[in-house]
Amino acid sequence: MTAAFPPNFSARAARADSPWIRRWNEGSATRLTLLCLPHAGGSAGFYRPWAALMPPEVEVVGIQYPGREDRFDDPASADMGELVTALADAVLPLLDRPYALFGHSMGSAVAWELAHELDRRDVPGPRRLFASGRAAPGTAVTGQLHRQDDDVLCAELARLGGTSREVLDDPGLRSLVLTAVRHDYRIIETHRPQARPPLSCPIHVLTGDTDPELGEERGRDRAGGWAGLTTARTEVRVFSGDHFYLTPRRREVVATVLRRLDPSLTTDGRRTWPSTP
Repeated sequence: MTAAFPPNFSARAARADSPWIRRWNEGSATRLTLLCLPHAGGSAGFYRPWAALMPPEVEVVGIQYPGREDRFDDPASADMGELVTALADAVLPLLDRPYALFGHSMGSAVAWELAHELDRRDVPGPRRLFASGRAAPGTAVTGQLHRQDDDVLCAELARLGGTSREVLDDPGLRSLVLTAVRHDYRIIETHRPQARPPLSCPIHVLTGDTDPELGEERGRDRAGGWAGLTTARTEVRVFSGDHFYLTPRRREVVATVLRRLDPSLTTDGRRTWPSTP
């Protein structure tokens, strides 16, 4: 992809205006942007602790889907196409420097669709795509959980982990969480990816060894289907843990991402990393 960035990319003041965008660590030394897309029912804040683990050269940008937290009253996207179109509009002003996409679970499918939408708009593609906790679009198993009652949805959240029992036992919090989860499950369960030419960026697949959605064995089988979606290389990194291995293995995951983005960004015994909040 050799197209130039649109001329409005220099309007950096517009970056913070979008309700889709959460930014925590931009600085004068920033030269890479990591766009982070949450799981179903998740929020941008899931990635906020990553900002404290980043070197000055990398900015973490969290994506806030509608229908949750401070966007609870914003209309939920009707489908994947509507979600990705609006998301592409929001992130365009952020792409005046090299960038990578990281998506966990549902976020990995959103990241893949976003990469294709940006390509359709003649925007230079991501340096890397990190796909976590989900098999490739068109390969991942989907169901009809968005049509099920609250008890069934709660059982699914308990199966995957990542949602505390205290939240699910609190009627008010449970209602808020399940509203977002149902919105997102509808999007991912009705997603029918179109056949497209493969991407040209490397794809890095990350998974927990006991993740019921992907897991070690399936992740190593053609990288969970991701190997067929790029002309570049695909690799798999397995961590100890379940579907939400990212939380207890946060430092390892961030170090892996940095190493793949640019080996010079990794710790070498001389850099002192901030503590995670």
